[in-house]
Amino acid sequence: MTAINALLQELEQEAGTTRRVFECVPEAQLGWRPHPKSLTLGQLALHVATIPGVIAEMATHSPFSAAPIPRLQPSSVAELFAALDQSVTEARKILSELDENELGSTWKLIDGDQVIMAVPRGALLRTLMLNHWYHHRGQLTVYLRQVGSVVPAIYGPSTDENPFMPKQG
Repeated sequence: MTAINALLQELEQEAGTTRRVFECVPEAQLGWRPHPKSLTLGQLALHVATIPGVIAEMATHSPFSAAPIPRLQPSSVAELFAALDQSVTEARKILSELDENELGSTWKLIDGDQVIMAVPRGALLRTLMLNHWYHHRGQLTVYLRQVGSVVPAIYGPSTDENPFMPKQG
């Protein structure tokens, strides 16, 4: 399996898991935030939805100029699903067009003349498109717990869902 195929396979698997987390997002709580400095539940969920496509697109531009990330507030949970679908479609397209040599080429994040980060493009995709995505999705599950929503099993059981237990019939 090529590195690109491995990234694509993981993207697909984790997109499904992210959809399961979004199914637990209560629409009435999109404006909730745990602290005044925190994102709202909706802003965080929309960030999670858009990470794959935004980072994959970012990986196609080097050097890439650092800029503030807009924190938009979704008006509905349906908007989260639409954003996730669009984002994963974009990431899938970009990854499919890469070749293995491009994964090893250096990608740079700059702020004016200053290089903030210089990493192989494959490391950028692994670290920011995937690991960063999982980090914020985990943060979102904490938000879900705090608003009293169900937290789905992700990499193992949660206190709300245990796929390893026999179904009570």
